[in-house]
Amino acid sequence: MKEKFYKYIVDLQNSISSKLERIDGKASFQEDLWERPEGGGGKTRVIENGDVFEKGGVNISAVHGALPTSMQAYFGVEEADFFACGLSLVLHPVNPFVPTVHANWRYFEMYDKEGNIVDQWFGGGQDLTPYYLFDEDAQHFHKICKEACDKHHPDFYATYKAKCDQYFYNSHRQEARGIGGLFFDYCKASEEMSMEQWYNFVTEVGDSFLNSYVPIVEKRRMLSYSQNERNWQEIRRGRYVEFNLVHDKGTLFGLKTNGRIESILMSLPPKVQWIYDHHPKKGSEEDRLLDVLKDPKDWIVS
Repeated sequence: MKEKFYKYIVDLQNSISSKLERIDGKASFQEDLWERPEGGGGKTRVIENGDVFEKGGVNISAVHGALPTSMQAYFGVEEADFFACGLSLVLHPVNPFVPTVHANWRYFEMYDKEGNIVDQWFGGGQDLTPYYLFDEDAQHFHKICKEACDKHHPDFYATYKAKCDQYFYNSHRQEARGIGGLFFDYCKASEEMSMEQWYNFVTEVGDSFLNSYVPIVEKRRMLSYSQNERNWQEIRRGRYVEFNLVHDKGTLFGLKTNGRIESILMSLPPKVQWIYDHHPKKGSEEDRLLDVLKDPKDWIVS
């Protein structure tokens, strides 16, 4: 399974980065190959200063070795070896009317002292973080997420949409990071779903990503905007940074397993503002966004 999924994320990285370069039309991805001293490595691709994407990354990694002591406590195990691979992407567009997007699809194995697999699971998801809310964009993103889920289980969308709303939440701000999407983790073999079936589900979601995001980019990329709207985008980006550095488990895992710092922090936007006690004007579009972020919303139009 690990070889099969790793081949999948290699191919997916190529297809996504090629499509994004064509959309941007100016910038191209810089690629860095890196190795982890304890075992494994990755391929980081970063795009910067484009016509559409101010900064973004589409990264893959496959790391292995002894599970660090700090992670043993996290997983509730004693000494063990592990293998983890995945694709992680974040895109921060120039235009404040184009939302930031994040996605991740990953696979994990844990071994006993004899090298036998004692645990394995899939995880991942994708979520949208707009700075100005277009309801039809949120509806489109969630529609594609639901279509991918419905091909595998009638309850998956509702379950993983709720988990996404719960996970991508800045509890210290009492607001969601964005308008959600999907979040799933510890997807293990059971009587209902084999690992092969989980593979089919996760790759279905991964294959749906471009269709969930690219139409939104193409619809909003040419809208005119002012400096005030850029300021708001950068203020909201600050909330994005706060989540990634305070709450995100993927960032924690990378830091605790001696991951490559540049690749881990690739997700952070290049220009951010923190304005003391900032509040948008009541009744404004900025205020409407904050109101929606207070409580999860059902974006599926029946």
